[in-house]
Amino acid sequence: MTKLSHIKIILVEPAGALNIGSVARSMKNMGLNQLLLVNPHCDYLGEDGRKMAVHGIDILENAVSIRSLTEALTGCKKAIATTARNRSIPIKLETPDQALPWLLEDQNPVALIFGPEDRGLNNEELSQAQRFICIPTHSEYSSLNLAQAVTVCVYELYKATLTEANDQISINPNVPSNQEKIAPLDRLEQYYEHLEKTLLEIGYLYPHTAQVKMQKFKRLFNRSGLTSDEVAMLHGILHQVKWAINQD
Repeated sequence: MTKLSHIKIILVEPAGALNIGSVARSMKNMGLNQLLLVNPHCDYLGEDGRKMAVHGIDILENAVSIRSLTEALTGCKKAIATTARNRSIPIKLETPDQALPWLLEDQNPVALIFGPEDRGLNNEELSQAQRFICIPTHSEYSSLNLAQAVTVCVYELYKATLTEANDQISINPNVPSNQEKIAPLDRLEQYYEHLEKTLLEIGYLYPHTAQVKMQKFKRLFNRSGLTSDEVAMLHGILHQVKWAINQD
């Protein structure tokens, strides 16, 4: 097990086996070993993927194919998403070196999410992360290949584990005392589903605008670092709302 073994690299709907193989190689270079593929659109275990993976073939062979991003994030307490496009939704963009050390503050499962080669992550996918990174590039040609983007990020993760003196992990000593209690992202998704259903029922949300408003709620709660107890409390409020409206 390496110092970065708790970090999941998640590729959403990757289209190219060459890219996936290259990602596996970069992960091997930097000491990561969890590769999850959400609805891959290629035969990543074929000749192209294996040719690019080189000594990362074990990571390629152990990659897990998942049906949805929500499923891939099961058990994770933190997630960072990558994006390269200006968005209609207000999100704070950070550079890899600013945001990625946050994933090293403890050894709970965490995730780094990359979008499809042709479109990147959409707003709904971005809403499942708490922080967002954009790799600075020259304005003349700003688009990075998927494998290049992953390589930059996993290098920054590995670099963040080093001290000047030796190859030792450098963890933030001021980790909040409730770090172990932070609610996993799949628990948060269950709460968001409960919240949306309740808000539709009481007329705060309307079906044609629910998706956009729920993305705003997700960004709000994801920034808060809710604990499992706090999520349970919020569920309780929704249950009470349900009980109250049924009394009328």
